Amino acid sequence: MLTRQTIKICLLLLLIADLATAQGGNAGGGVKGKIRVPDGSTAAGINVSVRQGEAEVARGETDRKGQFEIRGVAAGRYSMVFRKPGLSVAEIKDVDIEAGKVKSIKGGSLFLPIDEGTIAFLRGSVFNADGRSYPNVKIELARIEPDGDAKKIDGRLTSETGAFVFRLTPEVARYRVTAKMDGMEPATQDVSIEGAAIYRIALTLKPTARQPQQ
Repeated sequence: MLTRQTIKICLLLLLIADLATAQGGNAGGGVKGKIRVPDGSTAAGINVSVRQGEAEVARGETDRKGQFEIRGVAAGRYSMVFRKPGLSVAEIKDVDIEAGKVKSIKGGSLFLPIDEGTIAFLRGSVFNADGRSYPNVKIELARIEPDGDAKKIDGRLTSETGAFVFRLTPEVARYRVTAKMDGMEPATQDVSIEGAAIYRIALTLKPTARQPQQ
C-alpha cells in the first residue's frame, strides 16, 4: 500500500516530466551554413536574415570564413536572405527549422556572385622604359591584410596592348599589383579601393641589372 509521502513524490515527478516535455516542445531551433564568394571578395560581414513572410525574426552575420549560425528560432518554415554591398542578394525559401535542432544549409546552394552594378574596376597597363606597351606580362593581385601581409587572390596576363583589369567588391581595402616578366625587375604598386568606381594604374618594367663579373 502506497503511503501519502510516496504519492506526493510520484506526483512531483510527473509534474517535472510534464514541464520538461512542454519546454522541449517550445524550445527554439537554429540554422547554420557557409557562404562562398568570388575570388577577391571577403566572406566576412554578410548579413543573414531569417524571415517569415515580410517579418524578420532573427539575423546574424558571417565570420571571416563565411560561416554563420543562428539559434533561438521558433520551429517553423522560413526564408533566408543574404546581403552584402558589392555582392548579389541571394534568397533561400522553405527552410524548415525544428525545435531543439540546428539545421545545416548545404554550402553548394550558398554562393553570392559579384553585383556587376556595384563593383570596383581596377584597370592597368604595363610599359617598358621607352613607354611602349608590354603584352603577356604576368600580373599578380594581392589583398593587403590588416597585419600588413599581402595575400595573393588573383592573377592574369596582359593583353596585346599591355592592359589588364580586375573586378573587385567596393568595400574599403588595399591591394598590391605586381607585374613580372623574365629578364625584368618586378614592378609593384599599391592601390586603395574606397567604393564602386574605376581605378587606373600604370606599371613600368625595367631590365634586370646585370651582376658584375668576378
